[in-house]
Amino acid sequence: MQAPLEVRALDLSDRALLERLHRVQRDAYSAEADLLGDDRIPPLGETVDDLAQAELSWLGGFRGELVGALAWTATADAVDIERLVVDPKAFRSGVGRALVELILLHAAERTVTVATGRLNQPARSLYERLGFEHLGDREVVEGLWISEYHRG
Repeated sequence: MQAPLEVRALDLSDRALLERLHRVQRDAYSAEADLLGDDRIPPLGETVDDLAQAELSWLGGFRGELVGALAWTATADAVDIERLVVDPKAFRSGVGRALVELILLHAAERTVTVATGRLNQPARSLYERLGFEHLGDREVVEGLWISEYHRG
């Protein structure tokens, strides 16, 4: 039986937690790069220190250790999901869904936006099941396409 998921804000001043987040992010984006057939996903090149300096708010999902995280930025009118990363060993276990559902609650009446690789069908399906509307696709660098979504 799988342990219940504990979700809480991440304190990236905890170096061990920051390093674990970096590993989860690297592994998650490596898996996405395999799906896309393209490894030019910007966070793949981040160092631990780059990650620490990113101006993002973070939620983490824990089953003993960190197994997933969601980063966002917010304004008075909108919440932008900047990153959703799940340890590949925890794929399809509800971690991503739980994190997105929590940020939707946090967003309240604000619009929520997110983008993912156009060929990342698991992520696209998750957002669509949670009521996000596909706005269209955009080429961010030559040959690398993202699908943009919003809700609210």
